[in-house]
Amino acid sequence: LLESTAILGRRSASMVLTDEAMAPSPAIAVWRRIAGASGAAAVIAAAYGAHGFKPQDASFVRSFENAKSMHLLHSVMIVLGPIAAKWPHATGALFTAGTALFSGSCYLAALKEDKRLGRLAPYGGMALIAAWLSLLP
Repeated sequence: LLESTAILGRRSASMVLTDEAMAPSPAIAVWRRIAGASGAAAVIAAAYGAHGFKPQDASFVRSFENAKSMHLLHSVMIVLGPIAAKWPHATGALFTAGTALFSGSCYLAALKEDKRLGRLAPYGGMALIAAWLSLLP
């Protein structure tokens, strides 16, 4: 047991990375911050949707749920997309703009119970499609 602990101890010691090696590039750091804010907002929206959102017309619950699901998923992609992309800022901007337009428009339509306010959702959807396509080699 002591021998295996010593071996594991040596292995882990040799695998220690310095803070410099683990620091994100400036291109990625900005998207990490934006993703953090977006993710926090998505969780707040999810909590409100689960506990406080009571529209008169139940069809708006589906709009709110769609907004929340897309918001949570694409908050993750705001940080992961730029890591994998050839053009990190373009990919991050497309995921951010698409999420804001799609989810924001759906949230607004649901909260105001006015489907006309969701008219920007297709543009957000197109930006999200472009963001996903930007990940192709």
